[in-house]
Amino acid sequence: MTMRPDPTFHASPKLAMEAPAENFAYTLLLSPDFSKPDALAVIDVKPGSPTYSQIVHTVTMPNKGDEFHHFGWNACSSALSPLAGHAFIERRYLIIPGIRSSRIYIIDTKPDPTKAKIHKIIEPEEVFKKTGYSRPHTIHCGPDGVYVSTLGGGGKDGTNGPPGVFIMDCETFEVLGRWEIDRGPQTLHYDFWWNLPRDYMVTSEWALPPQFENGIVPEDLLANKYGHRLHFWDLRARRNVQTIDLGANHQMALEVRPAHDPVREYGFVGVVVDTTNLEASIWTWWREGGKFHAEKTATIPPEPAPKEKLPPLLQGFGAVPPLVTDIDLSMDDRFLYVSCWGTGEMRQYDVSEPRKPKLAGSVHIGGIVRRTTHPNGKAFAAGPQMVEISRDGRRVYWTNSLYSTWDDQFYPDGVPGVEVMANVGRNGGLELDKDYFVSFPDGYRAHQIRLEGGDCSTDSFCYPSA
Repeated sequence: MTMRPDPTFHASPKLAMEAPAENFAYTLLLSPDFSKPDALAVIDVKPGSPTYSQIVHTVTMPNKGDEFHHFGWNACSSALSPLAGHAFIERRYLIIPGIRSSRIYIIDTKPDPTKAKIHKIIEPEEVFKKTGYSRPHTIHCGPDGVYVSTLGGGGKDGTNGPPGVFIMDCETFEVLGRWEIDRGPQTLHYDFWWNLPRDYMVTSEWALPPQFENGIVPEDLLANKYGHRLHFWDLRARRNVQTIDLGANHQMALEVRPAHDPVREYGFVGVVVDTTNLEASIWTWWREGGKFHAEKTATIPPEPAPKEKLPPLLQGFGAVPPLVTDIDLSMDDRFLYVSCWGTGEMRQYDVSEPRKPKLAGSVHIGGIVRRTTHPNGKAFAAGPQMVEISRDGRRVYWTNSLYSTWDDQFYPDGVPGVEVMANVGRNGGLELDKDYFVSFPDGYRAHQIRLEGGDCSTDSFCYPSA
């Protein structure tokens, strides 16, 4: 603990954008066949460094079968909250849950990222006992603790009761208990985030463990049994105040991205697929007149393709769905980045008018049918997946693995782990960096990325930008 606020904490998004650039990227590695332990790779992202775009340190876990997916910091800019902050805590520990094992690793990144090491391991039994939840998924550092969303309830298959959110102590990492007091109609879970000064949280839906752990269940998808609702919560009262159904055909409402500036009461959510036409969509939600509203504001069509070029799962459709599996919003709330994992495209939308997104940039790489190579000539299996944006908005990083069993269904030829980066023009536009291409060790796939000092899907802010 320091005696002054961590210098990587910023009162407003504008101040975060003015902070020094990141020197390291942390990337989760998973063993899809569980033959080896999962790992955390530390990558040098300093231009001009002799080890630029190389792994400079690896933390390998002691267990197999965790399936790393999402992770986050123990503390961030939300610690500066004037009501319930912990201003003298450090952004020091990375909290990595195993989505299959329900085990949680705490990684200490001090005194140097190249010396990161395991600080503590929380065994699944503690999570089960204190929360009744399983399959921990998304990590967000709040002003009063670490919030963890889950995808499963109790029991072996995670269907004994609904999933939800639990809280951990941000210093001892003790699991404290489940967050919800009144969940209302919420029965599925995926992502969550909030607007701290406005005192609300928004959550989304994916599926229960039997619908994703062994791969997508086509019958359930075509019957519209995956998640398609947004839930809005009173953050302090910990109760559901409103649920919006996007329509049963809008299957898998995944990442939620509220505006970073807390004076802006809107945000975005990506929908993986519309079962009536295979298109993906972006929805804008906002609060007006004391109520939340949501509307579809952008669509991305499927691409026709010959049957012989499609995996068995898609051959009956004769097309490649875009499969929007991640979105991320730049710190100035100007650009929304959209990963089209199926068609192999990273899209950049200008969302200066949040209900009128305009396509501002695009690059193709990978894809089920396109299989576009990187500008350096190297192959990029699968498509853009987990995306992360630098604080200044000038660099966009992404990896290529969605989830082990889903990777195998959509990309049966394999998904070797790769991470790339695109540079962003002053007024938009994307160009893949020819010199940034990280190939991970054989047998590993790459999922979420975190940037040293914070990034655009890590921090939430307590003060408006001036």
